[in-house]
Amino acid sequence: MRKIERVYVGGKLVVPHGTELFHLFNPSKEEVIGQVRLADEEDARAAIAAAKTAQAPLSRTSKAERIDMLRQLHAEIERRQKAIMLASMLEYGAPTKRAEAAARHAMQSLADAIKILESYEFERKAGTADVVMRPIGVAGLITPWNSNAGFICSKVAYALAAGCASVVKPSEMSAFQTDVVVDAFLAAGLPPGVVNILTGRGETVGAVLASHPDVAKISFTGSTAVGKQILRAGAETCKRVTLELGGKSPTIVLDDANLEKAIPMAVAAGFINSGQACLAGTRILVPRSIQPAAEELIRPSDRSASSRTPQNLSFRAASPRALATPSLSRIFPSATAASARSGTSAAVCSWRIQSSGVF
Repeated sequence: MRKIERVYVGGKLVVPHGTELFHLFNPSKEEVIGQVRLADEEDARAAIAAAKTAQAPLSRTSKAERIDMLRQLHAEIERRQKAIMLASMLEYGAPTKRAEAAARHAMQSLADAIKILESYEFERKAGTADVVMRPIGVAGLITPWNSNAGFICSKVAYALAAGCASVVKPSEMSAFQTDVVVDAFLAAGLPPGVVNILTGRGETVGAVLASHPDVAKISFTGSTAVGKQILRAGAETCKRVTLELGGKSPTIVLDDANLEKAIPMAVAAGFINSGQACLAGTRILVPRSIQPAAEELIRPSDRSASSRTPQNLSFRAASPRALATPSLSRIFPSATAASARSGTSAAVCSWRIQSSGVF
């Protein structure tokens, strides 16, 4: 069993002050495959201090210097494409094709930032005024477990392009992906403190980032409930806050649609990235006039669907897939109960589920 006991702070790998060990699961087999030692509030404050120290010299760097740093990161992430892909499949059940796309996204985010930065003008005219774009300061970057490597790279890429040092708090459920990214960032040889990465809980590390006066910007991807908490905490120090919040994204099918084509596509959309995606169409809304026909098409037969491991799933296969942890599997019965309370219908599929795994 693999054990991760390091965080990336001040350009070095250090053992966190926090002592809590968090179990990491292989959702295909519902077995513990590792542990990560979580950072705590003291670690968060140390990372913020390192970023604050790096902020002044970073803010004075030229575009060429920032582009060089981004190119170094891109090269190291490119060397680790397979490692990112395998980590995504192992720790949250990403289908093979989706894991490949997630690994490419991590690399492409850095390439896109380089391209934008090359032509970006930090000084411009607005009428008779001269507008000068300056780095806002230390950025707190909070990422989710699904496609975590991509989220880290995309958030860091644009913070670095703007001249902002950052403290990244990835989800504790995605420590394998994070560890690959940490190796890449360490190998890239960035100046100490420009990027700091520590795995910890939202209520500890995340709370410090959201409330600390030395953090000027928060970028958060996650739930609406936590996003509200971050907004409230950030207001105390007038932080700039960017939120990308999850939800129950609906696919709307109207009564003039070809149901034989539309409904299977809508069902498949709900299983994007094993259903662990903010853009997954996890609800299907139809007019009541076509509801019976739609429900019949939603229910697959036992012979056409079965649970599968990530290695045996296509990009859009509409089958039950592995979820990151056992706790996530409890969301779906709750969603069905909520549907009943609201007076809407929940079509229940009859899947053949393998004996082990979180599906």
